[in-house]
Amino acid sequence: MQLSFVIPCYNEIESLPHFYPRLVEEVEKLNQTYEIIFVNDGSTDKTLDILKEFKKKDEKIKIIHFRRNHGKATALNEGFKLSKGEIVFTLDADLQDEPSEIPKFLEKIQTFDMLSGWKKERNDPPNKTIPTKLFNWTISLLSGIKLHDFNCGFKCYRREVIKNLHLYGEMHRFIPVLAGSKGFTIGEVVVKHNPREYGVSKYGLKRFTRGLFDAITVTFLTKFLTRPFHFFGLIGGIFTLAGFLLGFYLSILRFGGQSIGDRPLLTLSVLLIVTGIQLFSTGLIAEILTYNKFNFNKNNNISLEILE
Repeated sequence: MQLSFVIPCYNEIESLPHFYPRLVEEVEKLNQTYEIIFVNDGSTDKTLDILKEFKKKDEKIKIIHFRRNHGKATALNEGFKLSKGEIVFTLDADLQDEPSEIPKFLEKIQTFDMLSGWKKERNDPPNKTIPTKLFNWTISLLSGIKLHDFNCGFKCYRREVIKNLHLYGEMHRFIPVLAGSKGFTIGEVVVKHNPREYGVSKYGLKRFTRGLFDAITVTFLTKFLTRPFHFFGLIGGIFTLAGFLLGFYLSILRFGGQSIGDRPLLTLSVLLIVTGIQLFSTGLIAEILTYNKFNFNKNNNISLEILE
């Protein structure tokens, strides 16, 4: 069985000389063929030079180099496309992920399609742990995928899973949701979270606003992509009903002799009804387009296997 290790790197000049020998030491114990794919995501330090030195001494290493920073999702996506292994690992190069825990994933992957690490005991300050817990709780609620740690970089996949993933933006945070929407089974492995010894965190406050928008995108793509009318129709129905109820209330006042022409509620009632009808119409048009796609496009983006 061949293993692939996809390692995104961004300004990891301090940690790589320690991470690489630790990873190789642990993988060699497994007695499996393997490859290590480093993805240099536009580093501005000497990360690429260090990776080239590693490659001179180790033919199992492959390097993908981005001329500018594209983000972790794109780095993983390109690493997945280059990988050849039946089992694919991802982990960060900052040594906060512990390579010695790889055997735990290999043992459990026999019963799952994908495993996600769970940093049960985090070595991060409260300004990172509290938003992370809120993020995990929200995504679990929206997606129905019961995981404690969606964003852990330490993950393990069967090859069928990565063949059905297309990552961009900040979508690496939602890989379990994307995989679960295609019917793959997802498990969890408690992993050790080492305190940061090298470099600085690559994530700032802006990741939370990006994560919010991507969460909405993923929820729509996984739940309403093939039934958009359920999404737009529900919202449009609520708006239209609210508009009619306000209109009914104003009608009662009008028949009671009160003037309603200068009331803001009248404007709000009309606005809600018009907006609701527009959303309703948008849902119908989207439903027609979806129907045509699935009837005339041979590739329906359905993950399946045929057993003979």
